[in-house]
Amino acid sequence: MNRKPVLNVGLVLAGLLVVAASAYAAGYQLGNVGAGGYDVVSYFTEGKAVRGTGWHVAVHQGTTYLFASKANRKQFAESPEQYLPQFGGYCAFGAAMGKKFYADPTVWKIVDGKLYMNLDNKIQKKWAGNLSENLEKGYANRPKIQHSAPEGI
Repeated sequence: MNRKPVLNVGLVLAGLLVVAASAYAAGYQLGNVGAGGYDVVSYFTEGKAVRGTGWHVAVHQGTTYLFASKANRKQFAESPEQYLPQFGGYCAFGAAMGKKFYADPTVWKIVDGKLYMNLDNKIQKKWAGNLSENLEKGYANRPKIQHSAPEGI
């Protein structure tokens, strides 16, 4: 019997336990991860969605953000408002419609230096088709939807 697969699974689980324990000890809230675990700085610096890791984390206003590198975490810590996704990382088109929907962090756009995410590519295209009006509506609706629970589709 080959024990190598069992050993590999055990090592992965042990590694995850170490990351979770260290995050817990540092006070990070693992249940409230921003941007779906993607590195919000990478959208600006690399022009693409990059997954963060449990090794580089920061908490901002009760949300834990993961970063792909120590340098990105440092950039975020120096100026978090510059990198935070608008509408709390929820769907920008949903906000324009007065609704709160989850967004796919791989469907994004930077407009005037701000990061926006949308539900999917079809919705993003619709949102971008009337961008200025949708942004205006989204910001007007923000107080109404800010503290509401996300809706299902």
